[in-house]
Order: sequence, then C-alpha cells, then structure tokens
Amino acid sequence: MTEISKEYAEALFALGMETGETEHYAELLQEISALLRENPAYMDLLRSPNISRDERIRAVDAAFSESLPEYVLSFMKLLVEKGRVGDFEECLNEYMKLYDASKMRVIAKVTTAIDLTTEEKRKLTDKLEKMSGKTIIIENVVDKSVIGGMIVEMEGKIIDGSLKRRLRDVKDVISR
Repeated sequence: MTEISKEYAEALFALGMETGETEHYAELLQEISALLRENPAYMDLLRSPNISRDERIRAVDAAFSESLPEYVLSFMKLLVEKGRVGDFEECLNEYMKLYDASKMRVIAKVTTAIDLTTEEKRKLTDKLEKMSGKTIIIENVVDKSVIGGMIVEMEGKIIDGSLKRRLRDVKDVISR
C-alpha cells in the first residue's frame, strides 16, 4: 500500500460522505475494478507512456462519463493524469477499508485446509461478531498446509488455531 493510494481513497471517501454516496461509490469502484481486470488492454492503454495524457483522460471520459457520477469520474481522471492508474486496486482496497469501518464491518480472513460449509461460516461469524461487536464478513482461504483447524486474521490480529501450529508447538517442546 502506498501513502498516495490511501490519500486518494480518503479524498474520494470524504466526497462520498458529503454527498451521502459512500455505498454507491464502493459499488462503482468494484464494478470498475472488474471491468479493468476483464479488459487488461484498456488498463495498458491508460498506463501507456506512448499515448498522451490528454488522450488517456479522453479515453476515461469516453468510457465512463455516462455511467459515473462526477466525483468518481474525476477520481479516475486524476489517477490517469497523475500516472497513478496502476494504483487503482490499492485505492479501491483503501476505500473499502474506510467504507467497512464506517459501517462497523470487518473482513475476517479465515484460512482452513478445506472450504468451510455455510453452517460453519455462520457459526464462526456469530462467534466473531459477539467477540468484536462488529459485523463480520468471512473471507475463506483454503491452504492445505494448515492441515486442520483454522487461522483467523482480522483487525490486525491473528488467531492461530491450526493443527500445523499445534504440531509446531509440540515439536518445540520435544526439542528443548
């Protein structure tokens, strides 16, 4: 994460707060992200030093002027103008952190050896919500090296209840 991406996201979020559009902006930024991933050639065009900055800004205008509100369109143009369009995903991630914090939502990255079932996710969500007092959104990541149990990362904290960690602890005790 760059400090500049954070500043850009904070500026757009502040504008979203003023207009009451933070949720709408979040949705739009996620749609733009999907479009940019689906069309890597467009992103290459927006980054290309062989195309004048004005032409790249006009390309953003042509693609988005009908579908984006003024502030989001200006945000996209600013990224192109300042040569920061490659930082779009970082800006999006920072914006979403601000948005989630404003809604008292927390993303909990849960690493397990296999996918959690819907029921397991619900139970874990309930437990984490009681623990944190916030709305929890589970992001399940599968890593077979965990072996069993889970690792929960949220709000800068890690709860490692994995079998891999427990086996490592046993090994440490034995090797003393």
